[in-house]
Amino acid sequence: MKINETEYHVNGMRYRIRSAVNKDAEALSKIRLQIDGETENLDREKGEAFIDPLGFEQMVTSDTDNKNHLFLVAEVQDRLVGFSRCEGNPLNRLSHKVEFGVGVLKDYWGYRIGKNLLKESIHWAASNDIKKMTLNVLETNENAIKLYEKMGFEIEGLLKKDKRLSDGKYYNTIIMGRFNE
Repeated sequence: MKINETEYHVNGMRYRIRSAVNKDAEALSKIRLQIDGETENLDREKGEAFIDPLGFEQMVTSDTDNKNHLFLVAEVQDRLVGFSRCEGNPLNRLSHKVEFGVGVLKDYWGYRIGKNLLKESIHWAASNDIKKMTLNVLETNENAIKLYEKMGFEIEGLLKKDKRLSDGKYYNTIIMGRFNE
């Protein structure tokens, strides 16, 4: 689906959040690769599960056409700096929920881009009869956990020793959910 574009001004930076379009595919492929190399908070290491521009075009088209999918981008001066997706399920018993994921370039942390992508996604979900949003977050990502809790998400479970990071240690993944009444 699509949302109306929204502009934000945070800490001296102006950016907009809008629905992804096919012309974003090349930039999405590049920034996803960069984001994967900037943090261990995500599932992938840089270069793993690479999605080329054609793959992103197909994803954007599918998400735009699907009523329980949403693909958003954050843009600063015509440059994509982040994105989020809500991916639903076509099965009747699961069609009431979506899984949320987000990524923002490290140079743009601190401008509430991730928070506003989430806020727009929550608003979209509530407006489109999506009853539940879920997400997974690494236990060490304390800032994200606090944000998710502030935005109404609750811890629903724990995947023990779910990820092995560069230090060779295993870390838990926290499963969180938010239910819209």
